[in-house]
Amino acid sequence: MSKIVGTEAGDARVTWYESERARLVLALGHGAGGGIEARDLQAVAGVLPGHGVTVALVEQPWRVAGKKMAPAPKTLDAGWRGVWPALAAPGLPVVSGGRSAGARVACRTATELGAAAVLALSFPLHPPGRPEKSRAGELLGAGVPTLVVQGGNDPFGKPDEFPDGAYELVGVPGADHGFGVSKRAETRPEQAVTIITDAVVAWTAALG
Repeated sequence: MSKIVGTEAGDARVTWYESERARLVLALGHGAGGGIEARDLQAVAGVLPGHGVTVALVEQPWRVAGKKMAPAPKTLDAGWRGVWPALAAPGLPVVSGGRSAGARVACRTATELGAAAVLALSFPLHPPGRPEKSRAGELLGAGVPTLVVQGGNDPFGKPDEFPDGAYELVGVPGADHGFGVSKRAETRPEQAVTIITDAVVAWTAALG
């Protein structure tokens, strides 16, 4: 079920994957280079409802409007804030999350919005080849329980590049920023997806 939600940044779209016995809502935003069709977002949305978690995939206003380029971070944050009342409407704790740019939005706004936790898929720790441009402060500043799921070959930050902090990190061996794996990798594509979904299922179960 999809619903258009008006925000200061324009109309967003929320697509719901409901659990019959939901105890949490997991809201996931997309990255700057794609939408909710991303393999990790679709995999989580397909699996988590069977484990008591309703998933809401959020399309930012720029995607709904058909634009090719993501706007500035503050505009992305405004879109996420505008959608939040709809995410909280079921009356359940809301886990804020997303992949790549969507993960950054979730981290930046978690405390302000009262998120129960943050799920960061493919957190872009730095631009490719520019580790000095670290965004670790956003991750470390989330202020709530946080899980990072990161590809082992992600050019935006490999698991061993992440600083120590109060968050959990699960690596997906051989996976890139989109959790794709090469034909030569020991990890098969279906294994990569299973690592992601297993990690999120276990982590959300521990949240209560």
